[in-house]
Amino acid sequence: MKKDLLKLLDLSGEEILHILDVADQMKYNQKHGLPHEYLKGKTLAMIFEKNSTRTRVSFETGMFQLGGHAIFLSGKESQIGRGEPVEDTARVLSRYCDGIMIRTFAQEEVEALARHASIPVINGLTDFCHPCQVLADLMTIRERMAKLEGLKLCFIGDGNNMANSLIVGGLKCGMEVSVACPEGYDPDPKVLEFAGSDPAFKFSLVRTPREAAVDADVIVTDVWASMGQEEEKAQRERAFAGYQVNEELMALAHPECMVQHCLPAHRGEEITAQVFEDHAQEIFDEAENRLHAQKAVMYLLMAGEEIG
Repeated sequence: MKKDLLKLLDLSGEEILHILDVADQMKYNQKHGLPHEYLKGKTLAMIFEKNSTRTRVSFETGMFQLGGHAIFLSGKESQIGRGEPVEDTARVLSRYCDGIMIRTFAQEEVEALARHASIPVINGLTDFCHPCQVLADLMTIRERMAKLEGLKLCFIGDGNNMANSLIVGGLKCGMEVSVACPEGYDPDPKVLEFAGSDPAFKFSLVRTPREAAVDADVIVTDVWASMGQEEEKAQRERAFAGYQVNEELMALAHPECMVQHCLPAHRGEEITAQVFEDHAQEIFDEAENRLHAQKAVMYLLMAGEEIG
């Protein structure tokens, strides 16, 4: 039976860690010039209904390094953008390709694509979640800290797709997760229900960044207005005043605290230029690890391997 990566809620902690182990091996192979053309002769269809830099380049480069080929399909320039039902697109691409990656708005579109496709589907981002980014985040944290279990992960900002996936991924990997959001900008109710579903989970949702950041090992933030929310920019700037990752906030965390940002970053808004530059190495390690984590996902799904 084919496997998909639609959201981290679908995976166990062991499955997430297995992806990270494979990603570590992919990175080692690339850095040491070892052959890893595991997807030679295979093709990935990439559907983009949202703009992208890192997602497109990392998936396309990853397929090339794995010996395969990637096809870019813009929502505006393909039939899906002219009203072709997603189930028809799924069935057509399944006849041509070996996998589909989609970056879009509605999570239901990704789920519907997977239901009707006979090939693996990978969620490159939706408004609900960003699983590939958070796999890269977890990979980067584990590289620097040598573990995930027992660390405190703190997210400051909008309870958006990044917050949703960080909560799920962090808790499933044994991390303590604290989130600070203004009222009205909480993570998705399904994610909060998950966070409260296991008494072993250490999770807190608070209104003050200072409370969330105390003793944090990792602080993560994201832009205040994501794609599609540009008209809310002024409103969001007012709502998120005080939710900046700055020097004062970092002083509350552990001295060796990491900072992660999925990029692009708006210096002077969600993060100061000083904190960003102080932690630029780990932020750009995080960006690089998109490549390796996604290569692991593509290999596990498209080479006939199973996640887990």
